[in-house]
Amino acid sequence: MSPVTPISQILFEKLGLTPRLSFAAVMELALYHAEHGYYGPGPRRIGRGGDFYTAVSVGPLYGRLLADLARQTWADLGQPESFCVIEQAAHDGQLAEDILTAADFDYVIVEPNPRYEAVQRERLAAFGTRVTWVASLADLPARPALFVCNELPDAMPVHLVQWDGTQWRELFVVSQTVPGSQFPVLGWEAGDASEELRDELARLPDDLPEGYTTEINLAALQWMRELAAAPFHGRIYIADYGLDDEELYSIERTKGTLRRYYQHQTDDKVLENLGECDLTTHVNFTRLVETAEEAGLKLRSYEHQGRYLGKMGLAWLATLEGKRPDAGTQALLRQFHSLTHPAMMGRSFRVVEMGKGTV
Repeated sequence: MSPVTPISQILFEKLGLTPRLSFAAVMELALYHAEHGYYGPGPRRIGRGGDFYTAVSVGPLYGRLLADLARQTWADLGQPESFCVIEQAAHDGQLAEDILTAADFDYVIVEPNPRYEAVQRERLAAFGTRVTWVASLADLPARPALFVCNELPDAMPVHLVQWDGTQWRELFVVSQTVPGSQFPVLGWEAGDASEELRDELARLPDDLPEGYTTEINLAALQWMRELAAAPFHGRIYIADYGLDDEELYSIERTKGTLRRYYQHQTDDKVLENLGECDLTTHVNFTRLVETAEEAGLKLRSYEHQGRYLGKMGLAWLATLEGKRPDAGTQALLRQFHSLTHPAMMGRSFRVVEMGKGTV
């Protein structure tokens, strides 16, 4: 039996007042509770000694490539004096540091959590007034910009739904008793889906096996609408792991993509150790792009990260031809391999690039 964590205790208290909770509400609490959530108290460790790897933890080359994208965006916009790079989900500020070191632009970080902002400010202090912070997308300045977001929608709270052979039902979290034990546990109960899911349920396939389970990420769609409405104009870069509709609703994917992530290991025990583990789902890129275009954004590129970054790195690779790489260059080449090789991050991660306004 999973130990009772502060988050699960809070959930049991809530379930004493209401019979059930959507998984989206549970995931929101487990990840973002200010004191006990997995992300709430401050940035988690990433890389070899942490719970997960990201493109940022591979090394500084990723930031250098995005600095090149910033320069390209700046040039495409006519080299405006007020150009800036905007980042959301900046974590501990490592990507910001890598980009700022490689490109001489102003930098704006969207950060609603003051604890994260404090860590970022300490890390980026050397860049002085080049870096500023806002609490939300709506607070961004009306400037030409490159917007960068690395791995955010996969950690947004999702609803769980299950096909019963005739209709989609929502899976709710409930408190259950266990025979022979005086302590309750968190469990699942199917019920009529929340009204807010109606439009998304209508677009799901209805030829799947009974018991087929998947996720609906309303938060990601709302985020995309807010991003489209934000005051800046220019280019948007979003990188994350995910799938298209056809892949996501494959008949073999009967349990969806929701996973618990802990110490580089994944499993489906998503109601255990809440607050002490990451909870993630694959991004539905079909819906993300559809929502973006409906909101007025223009799709410029959608492809596997390996192909996108591979093309971005061509100019740098060309400068190495005929030269014996030194130790520093060898390290960058290893980073490039990790970011682009299909067996590593190149295929599992995808990049969406969109134009906003004049680009």
